[in-house]
Amino acid sequence: MGFSVAPSNPAPGHEPVDEFGPYVLADRGKWAELAEQMPVSLSEETLRGVRSRLDTIDLAQVRDVYLPLTELVNLYVMHTGHLYRATHEYLGLKERRTPFVIGVAGSVAVGKSTTSRLLVELLHQLPGRPKVDLITTDGFLMPNAELQRRGIMHRKGFPQSYDRGALLRFVMDVKSGAPEVSAPVYSHLTYDIVPGEFITVRQPDILIVEGLNVLQPARRRKSGHASLAVSDFFDFSVYVDAAESDLRAWYLERFMALRESAFLDPRSYFTRFAKMDADAAQAYAENIWDTINGPNHVQNILPTRGRATAILRKDSDHDIEWIRIRKT
Repeated sequence: MGFSVAPSNPAPGHEPVDEFGPYVLADRGKWAELAEQMPVSLSEETLRGVRSRLDTIDLAQVRDVYLPLTELVNLYVMHTGHLYRATHEYLGLKERRTPFVIGVAGSVAVGKSTTSRLLVELLHQLPGRPKVDLITTDGFLMPNAELQRRGIMHRKGFPQSYDRGALLRFVMDVKSGAPEVSAPVYSHLTYDIVPGEFITVRQPDILIVEGLNVLQPARRRKSGHASLAVSDFFDFSVYVDAAESDLRAWYLERFMALRESAFLDPRSYFTRFAKMDADAAQAYAENIWDTINGPNHVQNILPTRGRATAILRKDSDHDIEWIRIRKT
């Protein structure tokens, strides 16, 4: 199998044959052929630096999957630039081109962070050496104290646990070409926003916004009018996908591995789990997935998959088995 297109307009009375929507499907082998000559490379040392805990991505997968993806993004960057220049010439404007914004979405434990950091490294090697910045939406989670005040600490990671207004303003300001835009910092060690700390973005050529819910559509206001969504300002988006059973297994594996590392730090929010026996810790992690992360994935994250420009589907070994690219 190479590239294929599933019918998007089934005959009356028939169910759609493709749950993903209007995408071109490519198996990994055919996809890999697209960028055999691309002048971008990555060392094993750099890959170790971007790879998340327990992620098995290797240089072969970078070559087969992420180099063609980088080249495709580059095509979008170039053609968006052509349109930007033509539009500004038509309107008589002389403003600096605004950043190209990429959204990276997917479930907890699917490998969004590895994908995002890898794209930073590869996109920076494109002609002209573009400046590429990365922001995660974790920084826009409400502080734990606020989540507790609202009674939604058990919904941390759900759309309502974010300061969506602040996130939207951040992306809008970046997209508007503001000289400096700052985002709060989140600590996975303390499991909370770090008071007084910020990440500042200064007019990058490309900005990657990574998060669970970045592809959420606009909400409808009480007035009946639709509000803006962060995804309205994306020029390209990637959804990292996997079977729910694999996501659950990867989360549990990561949780148990962290008991032997990060959880041992006395500053860690989760330090108490390092002292639990393995069975009790496993049971706790299963409960977290089954009551929080799993439902969030099914109710809020997975339904946004069809809004992505590209879908990268992982198998149970974390290998990308196929890629879907939205038809334009």
